[in-house]
Amino acid sequence: MHYQLLRGGTAAAVASRRVRNILGSVLGRDGWMWRSHEVKLVSTSSGDTVTIGEISYKLKTPQNPERVPLKYLSDSLPQTVAQHLRWIMQKDLLGQDVFLIGPPGPLRRSIAMQYLELTKREVEYVALSRDTTETDLKQRREIRSGTAFYIDQCAVRAATHGRVLVLEGLEKAERNVLPVLNNLLENREMQLEDGRFLMSAERYDKLLLEHTKEELDSWKIVRVSEDFRVIALGIPVPKYKGNPLDPPLRSRFQARDIYYLPFKDQLELLYTAGPNVAAERVSQLLSLATTLCSQESSSLGLPDFPVDNLVAALHVLNTFPMLSSQQLVQRLYPYKSILGKDGHTAVESVLSRFELLDGRRQAAPSNVVSVSTSNEREGHADVTVQTADKEITFQVPAGSKELRPPNSSLTFINTPSHSQLLAEMMQSHMVKDLCLIGAKGCGKSVIAREFAEMLGYSIEPVMLYQDMTARDLLQQRYTLPNGDTAWRPSPLVIAAIEGKLLILDGIHRVNLGTLAVLSRLLHDRELDLYDGTRLLQWDRYQTLKEQMQFSDQQLQERSIFPIHPSFRVLALAEPPVVGASSSSSSSRGQQQWLGPELLTMFLYHTVTPLAKAEEMGLIHRLAPNVPKEAAEQLVRLTDSLRRTNDPTAQSLASSLSTRQLLRICRRLSQYPEESIAHAVNKACLSRFLPSLARASLEKSLTNGSIQDTPDPAGQTRDYTCVVQEGVLTIGKVSTPIYSPNQKMKVPDVLFYDNPQHMMVMEDMLKDFLLGEHLLLVGNQGVGKNKIVDRFLHLLNRPREYLQLHRDTTVQTLTLQPSVRDGIITYEDSPLVKAVKHGHILVIDEADKAPTNVTCILKALVESGEMILADGRRIISGT
Repeated sequence: MHYQLLRGGTAAAVASRRVRNILGSVLGRDGWMWRSHEVKLVSTSSGDTVTIGEISYKLKTPQNPERVPLKYLSDSLPQTVAQHLRWIMQKDLLGQDVFLIGPPGPLRRSIAMQYLELTKREVEYVALSRDTTETDLKQRREIRSGTAFYIDQCAVRAATHGRVLVLEGLEKAERNVLPVLNNLLENREMQLEDGRFLMSAERYDKLLLEHTKEELDSWKIVRVSEDFRVIALGIPVPKYKGNPLDPPLRSRFQARDIYYLPFKDQLELLYTAGPNVAAERVSQLLSLATTLCSQESSSLGLPDFPVDNLVAALHVLNTFPMLSSQQLVQRLYPYKSILGKDGHTAVESVLSRFELLDGRRQAAPSNVVSVSTSNEREGHADVTVQTADKEITFQVPAGSKELRPPNSSLTFINTPSHSQLLAEMMQSHMVKDLCLIGAKGCGKSVIAREFAEMLGYSIEPVMLYQDMTARDLLQQRYTLPNGDTAWRPSPLVIAAIEGKLLILDGIHRVNLGTLAVLSRLLHDRELDLYDGTRLLQWDRYQTLKEQMQFSDQQLQERSIFPIHPSFRVLALAEPPVVGASSSSSSSRGQQQWLGPELLTMFLYHTVTPLAKAEEMGLIHRLAPNVPKEAAEQLVRLTDSLRRTNDPTAQSLASSLSTRQLLRICRRLSQYPEESIAHAVNKACLSRFLPSLARASLEKSLTNGSIQDTPDPAGQTRDYTCVVQEGVLTIGKVSTPIYSPNQKMKVPDVLFYDNPQHMMVMEDMLKDFLLGEHLLLVGNQGVGKNKIVDRFLHLLNRPREYLQLHRDTTVQTLTLQPSVRDGIITYEDSPLVKAVKHGHILVIDEADKAPTNVTCILKALVESGEMILADGRRIISGT
């Protein structure tokens, strides 16, 4: 064979790797000659036997067949996978535990599940995270009818019932957790909290020769099945982020490197996924992926390309063969968001080398033409998308509500860039979960809601925060009225069962070790919960039902539920910090959250800032009475700040997001005499900016001909507040006084009117009447609380008071636990009371609480929705 090496390091590496991979079908990774391994199932009178190559395994009838993995084996297994399965079978026959180590992605888990399906073995699965504790692995204490007792967890159940324990994410667990399994792995022994002792099958059988089973039971000795095995899955650390394995734990496993499938095997898979796509194009895409996963690319600081997502991308390309390869790559590998200038150049040079730099030559899908309920497939919608001069109709999952035609929303103003984004999201929605990346206030939540309404989805919003645990994501512990402990499913689980659109708002905030518990849900649509409940992919659930001749009721009694086929996840995130290291210290905002693991979970779409003309159109539609000249000056200023290369000016642009511009324009349309410069300074909090940033803002305002002209009338105007005939007037602004039900909650303070405070209250009243939520910022002791209390006293509005501090948590924000008659009860916090009764919520010392606590208020402030710690939810009354 003759291969011509291309010029340049990366291309040469690709070619040489291609040679190695093609030879991989003949040579093993360690250089030994491999024979091709055929997987056979032979049935005899003594039972069934599975043979891989020359290794045979005699099948046993599973006691709980519903625990055997289903539909992981494909009709034709790649030779590499067959070799991995043969190796696992060898170790299994020798009674050894195995550790499959390799790059991020679902391949390692898929191989483990294929082996367990092939050998009809029952599985106990646990996704390890930084929140996993000893009780999650061994035994958990529960209370029933006032009595505490222990319930066996995955490791103990697997050991006693002879199942295979699959531990995924060894690098995520804290260092002191996994050593509790050391003795179980080494000697098949473990001391349990309830006094029982797990003992290896050999020792137990020897004791049984000398003692009766009743004696051993009285001594609380339990036999560990000889069929018990452990399959651990992990990624290599330090190349990837995580905790390195303890050497004592590492030595208890036989490890195998599960690298990406060889080029030839991957190519065959992709040809099957995209029969309408030109073979050359498939080969070019795979060559690009292989290059970006090479050692050379890694040394340039490029994260691994998510090779496993290529199959989903080929399904999109199969329906849209005219789609630009560059745009498709950007969805799989958003290099423009995660890499700096050098990274851009490196990736685009590889794209051009494989002739994939075609973004300018081929048109992107421009808009969604129509959405209608599909007659062919239940739970699906027919979506027609305009691409260039063609209209293409395809099917996507849809919700249970009525579909809404595009461009028919009264609250969503469509712009050309948003139309294109929604069309691209429809394409990706056909095959995989999505992630929208965009700056604060650019409209991610609005686009997500429009997307959901078009497809008839009910939304399940989940606000993510930095200290969120895996339990907050999946299931929460609570106490029943009689004192019993129980588990409550999270909104995520409810969305999966009911087929809703789950919106994960803020995945850039949450810890990667917590988010990892969702990888199996996102890749395989399967989930194991803390109370033993298992959620299965819809078609696997149906196959299980048919094979076992069970009804839904019988499966639910075994705690098995189907994940609705329409269920989808839409994540929202702010752009990663370009150039920041994924393994950098946990300093806030300096962490590169979008790494190789997260890249495999979603297809990514970027919400770009609106063009000047689009933003003007949006402002005039949503704030029609705004003075035209003022709006144009604002948009020009914002556009100049966004386009500049000065990082100081760019940071100011984030304060003037589309959301903030709309807020300013709504106020200007109501009060056109106000100064634009004052509004901009207020939005940017210019009084608190460093001198350099403040000077930059002043320069930009001057360049945009926006001057803070003093109001001559304001110098002499008498700022007074008057209450006459039920109408309050502060300065020039008037409003009717509120008539409350609970007058005792209306504040009444000693207050001496002065012009400065009257000006502030007039300003507050303007925003209050526009329906805005208010933030008062000022130094200590300047009278913020006094002004608020006086303001509410004049309006006659009852208030609820909440003081935040550094120990405030999301739970204490919404609920206040107390114990009555030995039972934990939760009382509504002032926040919930204010929502219920329509009172004003005063949050004092808002800057003292951790950011993750205050950011949880975003959904409540913006859309009037929030999930409380006890499972209840606040919904908007409109």
